[in-house]
Amino acid sequence: MLIDDIKIRVTAGAGGKGAAAFNKNMMSLGPVGGSGGRGGSVYVEGISDLSALNKFRFKKEFRTDDGHDGLPQFCDGEDADDLILKIPVGTVVHNLETGENVEITKIGQQAVIARGGRGGKGNFHFRSSTNTSPKEFEYGEPGESLEIRFELKLIADVGFIGLPNVGKSSLLNELTNAKSKVANYQFTTLEPNLGAYYDLILADLPGLIEGASAGKGLGIKFLRHIERTKILFHFVAVDSADPVSDYKTVRNELGAYNKALLEKPEYVFLSRRDAVSENDANKAASGLKKLNKNIMQISIFDWDSIELVKKILNALISEKTEKVSVAA
Repeated sequence: MLIDDIKIRVTAGAGGKGAAAFNKNMMSLGPVGGSGGRGGSVYVEGISDLSALNKFRFKKEFRTDDGHDGLPQFCDGEDADDLILKIPVGTVVHNLETGENVEITKIGQQAVIARGGRGGKGNFHFRSSTNTSPKEFEYGEPGESLEIRFELKLIADVGFIGLPNVGKSSLLNELTNAKSKVANYQFTTLEPNLGAYYDLILADLPGLIEGASAGKGLGIKFLRHIERTKILFHFVAVDSADPVSDYKTVRNELGAYNKALLEKPEYVFLSRRDAVSENDANKAASGLKKLNKNIMQISIFDWDSIELVKKILNALISEKTEKVSVAA
């Protein structure tokens, strides 16, 4: 089970208190109380493991240690260790207390989400010409305690979209080493499946139904992951009673959720080409071409059509490589 949206509470450590102490060495006078150490902070760090949020399913509270108290003879207390929570690349960290968001988009990227409290000053820091023997000291500041929401949005080059049971998982398995579940019923895919086609990451996303943007079916889960994909492969079953209506249903849900999704480059694949006659397939393609010119009839049992899909993917790899070279 892939956890892609979860809430936890994090509490950073409080700072240690400062010491009120005086020099005990012979012939030496004055305050020598050290300051308290800083409390441990809570960080997040991006990793490649998409299932990294699963560890937050049962443990919901995370806390760091407090800083150590200051000691005599100018000895400051030790800072507490920080806590680093590992989360998948593509996760948005929502601070539910302040409304601020942090996006983790690279492996190794770190961000602090709860700062440890500052240690209190020892009496050494309160000395002055008029107060040579201060007894004042400070207590450490409390650490931040926040409710955090982790929302995973996959970062993939190509997103496979469409109504349920239109052949998305079958093509992903054919193109990559992915082992997505394939069956002849709706909602076979209940969570995103990823596959690597050379330098491209392909994401088979849960199918949606009409009303998905309003929360029906798996829609919100599905639509959230589409936002970060660069190109869409839109699957429409050629043996559907109304392929044009199916295409419009998915497009309407994309626009209702986020109109920016309608601007993404899109290829339309009429899947299961082997299930109908050539005349019926051409009729379905003709209707869809009025809405999108990038139409292709495919079947996992037709080697030539799979090769055409690979040709598109290879062109995307060349474009991606060229952009990286220019940036370098």
